[in-house]
Amino acid sequence: MFFRKIFGKFLFSYIFRWKPKVEVSKNVLERCVLIAAPHTSNWDYPITMSYMWSQKIKISYTIKKEWMRFPLGIFFRFTGGVGIDRKPKNKGKKRLSMVESISKLFGKHSKLCVIVPAEGSRSLRRRWKTGFYYIALTASVPIVLGYLDYKTKIAGIGRVIHPTGNLYQDMTQIMKFYEGIQGKSPKQFALDERFCPTPENKTPQMDSDQETIETTV
Repeated sequence: MFFRKIFGKFLFSYIFRWKPKVEVSKNVLERCVLIAAPHTSNWDYPITMSYMWSQKIKISYTIKKEWMRFPLGIFFRFTGGVGIDRKPKNKGKKRLSMVESISKLFGKHSKLCVIVPAEGSRSLRRRWKTGFYYIALTASVPIVLGYLDYKTKIAGIGRVIHPTGNLYQDMTQIMKFYEGIQGKSPKQFALDERFCPTPENKTPQMDSDQETIETTV
């Protein structure tokens, strides 16, 4: 942990020349779903990891169980990878959804901070994946809002959302938080249009499949 902190601080502050900002209690980060947005570039990964290491924040990300085998497993474990197996235990049964698989991890770990790129892609998406919301709701853990603002070169963790089950209400708050935050490629980032009221339409029409559980990765 000490080596990662020193190495992370060196990369984050002296190589990338970014500034850190943590506005929530680190106790919250011991058990939560952490959103990573905007996600528009491959550079987001090394900047995020160096930021987390420099702040001694332990994060995890999910990966197929097969990738955790030697020798690649050494790297993935070092960087926070957690293997998941979605195959059904009994033949003929339906395999677990990504949301179910990640939610179950919280039952196996007393401390777990899972980072999720809510947009689901580096490409422009006007509708985010909502799987992260249902993971937090199912596991009864908070959603923590993390960000990389390339305009100010500040990497931060700025707010905690406790999912209420009212998807529209909670997602609207999340969209308000990310207003004005700029990704490396600004044209590739957009807020979810379903949760951004406009003067003409204060409550946008919800899709019929709005409540369906979507995959996160």
